[in-house]
Amino acid sequence: MGAEAEERPHGAAVVVDGFGLRGPRGWAFREVSFRAGPGTLVAIEGPSGSGRTCLLLALTGRMKAKEGTAEVGGLPLPKKMAAVRRISALGHIPGVSELDPAFTVAEHLGERAMLQRRFDGSVRTFLRRPSERRAAARARIDEAVAAAGLDLDALPKGERTSVRDLERLEALRLSIALALIGRPRLLAVDDTDLKLSDADRAEAWALLRSVADSGTTVVAVCSEAPEDALRITTLDAAATAPATETRAEDGKDAEDTGDSKDAEDASDTAATGAPGEGDKAGSSDKAGSADPADKADEPAGDLTEDTTEEGAADALAETGRA
Repeated sequence: MGAEAEERPHGAAVVVDGFGLRGPRGWAFREVSFRAGPGTLVAIEGPSGSGRTCLLLALTGRMKAKEGTAEVGGLPLPKKMAAVRRISALGHIPGVSELDPAFTVAEHLGERAMLQRRFDGSVRTFLRRPSERRAAARARIDEAVAAAGLDLDALPKGERTSVRDLERLEALRLSIALALIGRPRLLAVDDTDLKLSDADRAEAWALLRSVADSGTTVVAVCSEAPEDALRITTLDAAATAPATETRAEDGKDAEDTGDSKDAEDASDTAATGAPGEGDKAGSSDKAGSADPADKADEPAGDLTEDTTEEGAADALAETGRA
């Protein structure tokens, strides 16, 4: 019981201050600042192409920021990118972490459990009998499937249903279940509400909210954030409206409006915070120079050669770091 309890996920606090990522095409995002306690549901909203996915990948240690600071679970970015990757997991992210349409649900779940045991298992785990290892893997799969609200019996062919035959919401639940097999401290999901009906969108947010309530911090990209989430809004470079800073103080929102500065061929990002206990979000539009990165914990190669959302997917696919 004690060892099992220690494996239970506990959310990672996220502290971001002046975070920014710049590549050859300009700023993907910049001047992002917010605080999220463990078990918080964070929603990154904004138009497509405004740096939402790049911000998501930077917060999970998959892309290297060039400006500002951030900590995930007490681990500084970009210095501890590898360590942040170990405590975070990716749900659905197009071009980075996708389901294989030819695989069945059972094949996806079995493969993920096997990889989890292979790379994260302790020596004591490998000394167990094969039957005990299989039982432990099945228990972890069942736990993740239940947490994702995926009803295997309701699928057309049960576990043998191919991914190509899943509805959009069912595929989202499967991708989240796969991520939860590793019991991450932070879960990242892209395109949360893409191509979903109003009813399915409500179910998707209810799912992510339940994952956050169980203790795992959730960061999700969407086009429109729910009211109860900590909202981080990314703005298109073409936007000319002044940036708005919102902070939650005693249940009241105060707005400060300032001038925004355009970066050449860039996407500027503003963060806004929704009411929540101990959570604050803010942004300021001021130009800043990139701080030198400590490369002690940096993987080989630079993932920021192309900082568009499409470039992020291509870079990670080429390096195999997804």
